[in-house]
Amino acid sequence: MKAIVSVFAKDQKGIIAYVTRILADNGINILDISQTLMQEYFAMIMLVDTTDCELSFDALSALLKEKGAEKNLSIQIQREDIFNSMHKI
Repeated sequence: MKAIVSVFAKDQKGIIAYVTRILADNGINILDISQTLMQEYFAMIMLVDTTDCELSFDALSALLKEKGAEKNLSIQIQREDIFNSMHKI
């Protein structure tokens, strides 16, 4: 299953490394990634493949929120099909 991962925070060193390590440790492959800085704010959006992740989607979502909170990051994941249906024009 494909999903969208979003990360928002005040900029700090190591955000990309931290988040991508969590994903890799859980068998998640990054298919596409975009990140930007807006003054002192960091934003990143990734398209990921969760096929090899052994966690349930709810457990993965909770893990990302928990790990994000440890570093003052907002990390959220949403199924691609739900994301697409919510953002249709």
